[in-house]
Amino acid sequence: MPVPAQTILLLLASNLFMTFAWYGHLKFKTAPLALVILISWGIAFFEYLLQVPANRIGHGYFSAAELKTIQEVITLAVFVAFSVFYLKESLSWNHLIGFTLIAAGAGFIFYRPS
Repeated sequence: MPVPAQTILLLLASNLFMTFAWYGHLKFKTAPLALVILISWGIAFFEYLLQVPANRIGHGYFSAAELKTIQEVITLAVFVAFSVFYLKESLSWNHLIGFTLIAAGAGFIFYRPS
């Protein structure tokens, strides 16, 4: 599998874990905070098992700035889906415009002037 595909798939999978670690507990507000923190740490462990190899594999093909940018764009995409489908929150036009502007800004990281 090509390096960009490996990197992006690992980053995508890692983001799924991290999003659940950071935001999944919002559906369980009556759970004790200490328990939520421990569970979140456990989930985040699997995120690290994917994130670190993704960056190792991808660095060299991508610069560190490009890796971080890919990570952030994936994070936004995963978060939007998570927010809508898991948390059942709606996105308004200003959220969509804001996310679009962030993604457009990320595009400049990959722009190579000739």
